[in-house]
Amino acid sequence: MATAGKVIKCKAAVAWEPNKPLVIEDIEVAPPQANEVRIKIVATGVCHTDLYHLFEGMHKDGFPAVLGHEGAGIVESVGPGVSEFQPGDRVIPLFISQCRECRFCKSPKTNQCEKGWAADHYDVMALADSRFTCKGKKVLQFMGASTFSEYTVMNQIAVAKIDPAAPLDKVCLLGCGVCTGFGAAVNTAKVEPGSTCAVFGLGAVGLAAVMGCKFAGAKRIFAVDTNPEKAEKARVFGATDFVNPKDYNKPISKVLAEMTNGGVDYSLECVGNVDVMRSALESCMKGWGVSVVVGWTDKHDFSARPIQLIAGRTWKGTLFGGFKSKDGVPQMVKAYMERKVKLDEFITHNMTLTQVNEAIELMKRGGCIRTVLSVSRQ
Repeated sequence: MATAGKVIKCKAAVAWEPNKPLVIEDIEVAPPQANEVRIKIVATGVCHTDLYHLFEGMHKDGFPAVLGHEGAGIVESVGPGVSEFQPGDRVIPLFISQCRECRFCKSPKTNQCEKGWAADHYDVMALADSRFTCKGKKVLQFMGASTFSEYTVMNQIAVAKIDPAAPLDKVCLLGCGVCTGFGAAVNTAKVEPGSTCAVFGLGAVGLAAVMGCKFAGAKRIFAVDTNPEKAEKARVFGATDFVNPKDYNKPISKVLAEMTNGGVDYSLECVGNVDVMRSALESCMKGWGVSVVVGWTDKHDFSARPIQLIAGRTWKGTLFGGFKSKDGVPQMVKAYMERKVKLDEFITHNMTLTQVNEAIELMKRGGCIRTVLSVSRQ
């Protein structure tokens, strides 16, 4: 392409400081260096983790930054040493790398990787180095991705090549939320056919967890949320029951225990709230119940009574649904193309990058499942 090897000037939504609206700025994106690819972002979802960094985490060393980590785009150019990708490839940026060489990548027990931002910078949620500058100032790359920009530069170990026929404005959701929830049920909890499940929180991640439970063959799936408007949407993804904790004057764990003769086989917490995490654990059947922490937070400690685990429950966590990223994302794209998993049904709003603050406010007040932003034309 004509832009290869040159600095690209483009639009991006910059978070200059925490707890403030993003600003659409003209930024400079440097050419990819060794083992890097520069990607033209076509579409991106707005995820709660973006809001967490902006409004909850607010780490002083994490700004200014270009947010966004749930995108899809087209390779514009590649740096030295890149053989896996070439200009024109359709790709999904990954916030978890897969180098295929470290002890974690070689282990079937985890999807984590010793390389990439997440290895040491999970609190800041960005590496100090980036290819972005704005007004002469270095701008950080959020979660190694920064998809709220028309162009971004990624290490090739954090990019997945996908089916060129896949619609980028749909499969972008596989960059975070849908894989996280779906995989939490299928890969981490390992939901079994005929089992009972409870999913706490019905945002995109929670609905994807519901979908994963159904995919795995659960016979009864309780969708738990304080917003009654989520009930119908949950049933679209496979929920058999909707339970609103506000409808009861007793702990939701006791409600579910009464409805299931002792508790569910699997529970998944998809909120990022430590009190809900404990409720999800306590909703599990003693002896064999498995509860998975899916929601992201690093603000508070959680707790439980030792007897709750001594009695046989298992408490687990999951990152990106346990998917090894470069392997798992193309598989999920394939599953979507074969209509084995849903994506379109998650999207409640379509906006442009210039409307990013409207999309953020919509998510803050619970007015959407997923908003997809059109960033660039294909």
